[in-house]
Amino acid sequence: MKKTIKKVFIISFLLILLMYIVNITNLPDSIILFQGEKYNVRTVLGLNIETLQASAHLEDGIQTVGRLDYKLNLFGSIPLKNISVNVIPKTSVVPLGNAIGLKLYTNGVLVVGMSEIEGKKPYENSGIEEGDMIVNIGEKAITCTADLVETVNNSKGKQLQIEYVREGEKKQTSMIPVETAQKEYKLGLWVRDAAAGVGTVSFYDPQTKSFAALGHGILDIDTNQLLEIAKGDFVTTKIMSITKGTKGNPGKIQGSIENQMNIGQIDKNTEFGIYGKLNNTTVLNINIQDAMEVATRDEIQTGPAKIICTLENNQKKEYSVEVEKIYKNNNQNNKSMLIKVTDKELIEKTGGIIQGMSGSPIIQNGKVIGALTHVLVNNPEMGYGVFADLMIKQMREVE
Repeated sequence: MKKTIKKVFIISFLLILLMYIVNITNLPDSIILFQGEKYNVRTVLGLNIETLQASAHLEDGIQTVGRLDYKLNLFGSIPLKNISVNVIPKTSVVPLGNAIGLKLYTNGVLVVGMSEIEGKKPYENSGIEEGDMIVNIGEKAITCTADLVETVNNSKGKQLQIEYVREGEKKQTSMIPVETAQKEYKLGLWVRDAAAGVGTVSFYDPQTKSFAALGHGILDIDTNQLLEIAKGDFVTTKIMSITKGTKGNPGKIQGSIENQMNIGQIDKNTEFGIYGKLNNTTVLNINIQDAMEVATRDEIQTGPAKIICTLENNQKKEYSVEVEKIYKNNNQNNKSMLIKVTDKELIEKTGGIIQGMSGSPIIQNGKVIGALTHVLVNNPEMGYGVFADLMIKQMREVE
C-alpha cells in the first residue's frame, strides 16, 4: 500500500513538474506587440510575470512604445527567465495584391542530394547532410555553385577543409574529392544556390518603404526546409496561365519572370513571408492615399471580408471571402485564420485558392487583417491566412 502511495506521489510530482517546465518553455524570450495590443499569458499557479520598468501589464495592452523588460518568477521570489517586450506603434500600410516574381540567392550553397562518384562516396562519414549550407572551403568563401566547382577542381584531389551551417550552427569537416573519367574533381554533392517563383505582394509600408509578400516563406523543393538567403530580387511578372484547383489537385498561377523589371531587393525569407525594400512604386501603381490601418487580433471578426489578387491581364480585383475561424493565440505559424472563398467569379476562375495567390491581402471593415498563405488540398475553396500583425512585426521590430 505504501509503495502504491509513493508511486502515485512521484508520478503526480513529475506531472506537475512537467506542467511547469512546459509553461516556462512555451513563454518566448522576446515578444513584439502593437501599441495597446493585449497578450494572453498562460501561466500556472505560482508563476508570475512582473515588469522591470514601468507599470504595464501584458494582458491589459501596453500603451508605451519602445522596449520593456519583464521577469518570470516562481512564487514571487525564484527568478526563472527574462522576457523582452518590444512595443511598436500602430501602423498603416497600402494593401496591394499584385502578382510579382521572386529571385532568392542563398548564403553559400545548399546541399540537396548526394551520389557516388566513380563508385566512391567522398561525403561518407563527413557528417554533411541534405539541408546543410556550405559556406567556406579552406579560406575560400563559397557564395555560389560556380565557387564550389572551381575550388574543388583546383584541389587536384587534395583533402579540403569544409565549413558548413546546420540550423544556424557552424560546423567543420573534411573531404577528399574524387577524380572523374573526365579529369574533373567532385565531392558527390548536389547543391543549389538560388530559387525563384511567382506570388502575390501583400502590402507596402510607406514609412519604411518596405514590402511584405507571400505570407509564408519559400522552402527548398528538395529538403523542404526554409531557404536561408543572402539576398534576393523583387521583380515584375507576366501571368501566362491559370490552372483551376480541384479536390486533391491544387491549382496554380503560372507566370514568367524572364526579362522582367527589378523593382526591389529581398532581405528576409521567414515563415511569415518575404520582406525587403521597394525602389519602384510606380510599376505597382501604389497610391499612398489607399493606406489602411493594420488591425489588431481583437479587431478581427468571423464573417465577410475581401481579398485582393491579380489573375488576368495583370489587373487587380477584390473578391469576397469569409473568415471562418480565428486562432488569436497562434504566434507559432502562419495559419492564423481559416478562410473560405465565397465569390462565385473567383471560384469559377480558380476553384478557390490556388498557388500564386499566397500573399493576397485580406481586408475587413476597412483594415488589413492578414494575407492568404495556404489552400486545403481536399477543398480548394478553403485555406489559411496569416495575421497582418505577425507580418508587420517581422518588418518593424524595435531595436
